[in-house]
Amino acid sequence: MKKYFLLVISLLLFAGCANRKKPGIEQQIIAYQKKVVAINKKIDRLQQKLDKENRAKAITTGRKITVNVMKLKPTVFHHFFNASAEVESVHEAYISPEVSGQIEEILVKEGDHVKKGQLLARLNSDVMQDNIREVKTSLELASYTYQKQKALWKKNIGSELQYLQAKTNYESLQNKLATLQTEYKRSFIRSPIDGYVDAIDAKVGELAVPGQRFCHVVNLKKLYLNAQISESYLPIVHVGDPVEVRFAAFPSIVLHKRIYRIGKVINKQSRTFELQLKINNPKQLLRPNLLGIIRIKDYTNPHAIVVPSSLIHEDIQGYYLYVVVHRDGMELAEKRYIKPGKTFNDETEVVSGLKAGETIVTQGYNNVTNGSVLVIKK
Repeated sequence: MKKYFLLVISLLLFAGCANRKKPGIEQQIIAYQKKVVAINKKIDRLQQKLDKENRAKAITTGRKITVNVMKLKPTVFHHFFNASAEVESVHEAYISPEVSGQIEEILVKEGDHVKKGQLLARLNSDVMQDNIREVKTSLELASYTYQKQKALWKKNIGSELQYLQAKTNYESLQNKLATLQTEYKRSFIRSPIDGYVDAIDAKVGELAVPGQRFCHVVNLKKLYLNAQISESYLPIVHVGDPVEVRFAAFPSIVLHKRIYRIGKVINKQSRTFELQLKINNPKQLLRPNLLGIIRIKDYTNPHAIVVPSSLIHEDIQGYYLYVVVHRDGMELAEKRYIKPGKTFNDETEVVSGLKAGETIVTQGYNNVTNGSVLVIKK
């Protein structure tokens, strides 16, 4: 009976505990945050105590740390971002014939330099030439007939119908001859631009048809440089902004250009827009599809406090470096927490925590702690 009574009591206690509401996740987070704050306060008090002991020890033992320093002054700070770009020729042509025909002769080879209008190839035009000769013969008779009917009509001899028929036949043959001559000219494939024959995609004897590429001619004197830029930079870059261009294949080439065009449409998939430069290529070293890097300025502060990025360290409380302070006739190191801004070329802008005129430790900081006595190299 006693065991039964104890079992009932245990079940009731267990049910009571199960019915208690467990603390929510937010309450647990708040509790942990309070513990973190309390721990940080303890760390600060211990750090202050340790710094005080270190200063006292340095004073009594005469131990001093030799360092190099730098005095801060406002300077102009620029930030840039890089964008990959690809070269495109301003003038290039993928040439195909205007009429169908068998290729009778190719007059150039790959690598040749050609002029605008230069003959590249000739299609077989025997049938067309026969048609032209036939029409010319008919045209001679039609012209003679028309002139006779015209002279008679002026003398009121013959009917008006005969005169009009002769005139219509003559003019119709003239138009037909002009059409055939135009078609004949189209059997000659000519270059529409100055440039180099980069590729020939057909051979003598093959059938050439409109729309099928015969050859590729490219001009290297003027080029485009196209880059895809994230839409987040759209408010920052503008037509006419100066940029710097470099090419991995030609490290010695550094170009300073201005933005020529900015695309009007954002790509749905990549969320980018096109940025285009127009560049000259006098030595013709640059080629279509060559990769380049465009350096674009997106930020400038004319009165920035800038420090070498290597001097900035981080602990649980944030980013810091060491500042030289004068106290009790000594020069001491002070651990100063800062808010860094943008970084470029191993230099970082300090948004807050430092001001012009202060001096920071630049060498020997690895041996420095908060409150260290310093000897500054002259």
